[in-house]
Amino acid sequence: MVNLTIDAKSVSVPKGTTILEAARQVDIHIPTLCWLEKISTTGACRICAVEIEGVDRPMTACNTPVKDGIVVTTQSEKLTRTRKQIMELILVNHPLDCPVCDAGGECELQNTCYDLDVTRQEFKAQDVNPADIDHWPLIQQVPSRCIMCEKCVKVCHELIGADALFVNAKGDRAFIDKKVENCIYCGNCVSVCPTGTMISKPFKFKARPWALRKVPSVCTYCPSQCQIDINVQNNEVYRVTSNDQGTTNNGNLCIGGFFGYGYINSNERLKEPAVEQKLVSWDVALERVVTDIERIKEESGAAALAGIASPRLTNEENYLFQKLFRAAIGSNSIDTEARFGAMRALSALDKGLGLRGASNKLKAIGNADAILVFGADPTAEAPAVDWQIQNAVRRRTGKLIIANMRQIHLSQFANSELNYKPGSEIALANGLGRLLVNRGLIDEDDLNRTVANLEELKDDLAAVDMDKVVKATGLSIEALEQAADMLGQAQNVVVVFGPDITKSVLGTDKSAAIANLAIMSGALRVEGGLFPLDEKGNTQGVLDMGVCPENLPGFQSYAENKAKFEEAWKCTLPEGGFDADGMLQEIEAGKIRFLYLAATNPQSFPNSNRWMKALGKVEVLVVQDIFPTAVTKLATVVLPGTSVAEKSGSFTSLDQTVRSFNQAIRPVGQSREDWTIFAELYGRLTKSQVSFSRAGIQKEVSELTALYEDVCFLDDDRRTCLKEPYRVADNSLKYQLISATDEAEGIQLLTGTSVGHFGTTSTWAAAPLEVEPEGLIKVNPEDARVAGVVDGEKLKLTSSTGSTIGKVLISNSVPQGLIFAPHNFTELGIQQLVPDGNNRTAVHLAKV
Repeated sequence: MVNLTIDAKSVSVPKGTTILEAARQVDIHIPTLCWLEKISTTGACRICAVEIEGVDRPMTACNTPVKDGIVVTTQSEKLTRTRKQIMELILVNHPLDCPVCDAGGECELQNTCYDLDVTRQEFKAQDVNPADIDHWPLIQQVPSRCIMCEKCVKVCHELIGADALFVNAKGDRAFIDKKVENCIYCGNCVSVCPTGTMISKPFKFKARPWALRKVPSVCTYCPSQCQIDINVQNNEVYRVTSNDQGTTNNGNLCIGGFFGYGYINSNERLKEPAVEQKLVSWDVALERVVTDIERIKEESGAAALAGIASPRLTNEENYLFQKLFRAAIGSNSIDTEARFGAMRALSALDKGLGLRGASNKLKAIGNADAILVFGADPTAEAPAVDWQIQNAVRRRTGKLIIANMRQIHLSQFANSELNYKPGSEIALANGLGRLLVNRGLIDEDDLNRTVANLEELKDDLAAVDMDKVVKATGLSIEALEQAADMLGQAQNVVVVFGPDITKSVLGTDKSAAIANLAIMSGALRVEGGLFPLDEKGNTQGVLDMGVCPENLPGFQSYAENKAKFEEAWKCTLPEGGFDADGMLQEIEAGKIRFLYLAATNPQSFPNSNRWMKALGKVEVLVVQDIFPTAVTKLATVVLPGTSVAEKSGSFTSLDQTVRSFNQAIRPVGQSREDWTIFAELYGRLTKSQVSFSRAGIQKEVSELTALYEDVCFLDDDRRTCLKEPYRVADNSLKYQLISATDEAEGIQLLTGTSVGHFGTTSTWAAAPLEVEPEGLIKVNPEDARVAGVVDGEKLKLTSSTGSTIGKVLISNSVPQGLIFAPHNFTELGIQQLVPDGNNRTAVHLAKV
């Protein structure tokens, strides 16, 4: 430790600590403008100048390391004069446009001027500032306001890894410029700007910061669930911000979190209930739903009624949905779109590891020594995972292995890139496991203690033929050995896998292969982690709440725990029940006559054409949503629900952190919080007076499940709720034997989520659409040449289940023989091309 004195206060800090950091530990304030705790220091503004005894000139506190025995003074007449002169120089050509500057009221430059009593300008200089930069999407740059602190540049480079912003020119002509093609429009440059230089165009001139009410909330676009503040005035959302301090995301946001709020205020929102496409009162709409349920139940039995809920709904809403169907309607035919991905992963993890989600907190990723990202694109699916990966491999010494069919944003930081052939995931996972054994990189003692079927593990891996692995994956043995060495030599290992794995037709088997690899690599140790990714916001929560026919809330087997819930709910629960795949078949057979879609759109399901045709056959279709879609046009009854800003509740993030939030604005029009709709239907169907509340539902979940037994509520205004990380017990792991193979012939289409959009919800927000207005089909240059298309031209894709036409984006990020298209855009309709339960298929290309 280093001992020093600051303003007569003694302080002891670790070697390498800066004077500014040491001062902060003893609550001594030193003014700054360019310093930001989450990035490296710049020392550009010089406002933090301090005096050190024995040193003949002031030193910048932000980047001067402490030395043993030094005596530091932070306040003196000389320092006051120095800082005032520095501020005057910074302000020499700064425009006096505070009344119209969006940073007014929260401008660090303004605050520092006030603190330092800078009231006049002693200097003059030629104004050489370039003109305002207005041609960037979403963000305006006003160089005349810039103080060249470079916070925006460093956040863009160090935290986000976009490398879009840079300093152009030199000296007094320097300004912040942008490589527009690199920008991912996360908005973090706007957030960290201490002046009004970087401006959010959607917020510009809309409101004054001090007039806005900030409501702590959660971004539900993706399962990272970043902690945000919804900025509200007159029952309208004006912007979204996030604090560096006290949030798990350290104030960082992505395009969805920062700019994606526009859908909340959209004029296209559903605002009134409708029956047979005619607007009606809530009483008429709900009575029609109840009447149809009772009629069909009497005529055909409860098996003719089914419902699909959504990871867009809160935990409380999903709990109430499954209770409505099971206890009030009498049907166990309930499911969600997690059936087509996340549920496969959790099924495999539960079977082999006793794990029902991620094994550790997100921060474990940032502390990893080696990270394997397998079949996932964290930048698109869960941006906070991307930021943690970059913390590990760019700010620390961690190694990154990318195993993917295509190149992703994180590929540029990879120490090992395994671009495998489509369908070879199981072979790759098994091959890496075999190499860990062959090269003596496994912890024999740990495996002997934790694996129940160790002999099966050894026999299975011994049978892996590495020549066949090389052939199947298209990777060299050297590349495979390099990746295995990185995993095996690391102390803390993290494995992240995603929708490319889980949403494929063999998603359960592939997830099991990755679970096996996690056992072999040591990723299940306390300091490591296994993280399955799904791009929807509350996928973990919807599975926790038991919205599937197999499980009751808390992953309790329906068959084994039915009696327990019958006693608690004072009813008789139904037998059997269909999952989403079964529902589709029963609808087509005319046996399911009533379908309730709550905040979900089957246009996003695999083989969406088949689903849309089936919906046309349903006698009664109830759709509860916030926007009009092709599905609402088919609906018998439309019930307008609410966005996350208009409700209260909780969500569960990908690392099983439960986050509560409160309503920020009242529901728009006559729309209602989704849980209140379920509650009223429950009361009408059971002919009883119900008094559901959010707190009551949470209490019921706690009493009936073990979900929150190991939960600790933190003492913060966001009521964050943490679960204990997963711990491996003796003989608790089971190595799973996998014999499935996934063949891939011809040109393959892979569908997934776009970096700029989240589900279909963000396509109703103007800002993300400005950056990415439509879904583009990514094609390798050679495949494009053969098809005879160039950038921007239209290409027709045809598969065994359908066809679609879209614009081409020629890119080397996809290898020859693979095409990628986003499923976020219903207009592109890419999901109609993939078969049931899959995310990949062979396609034929034809120029239009």
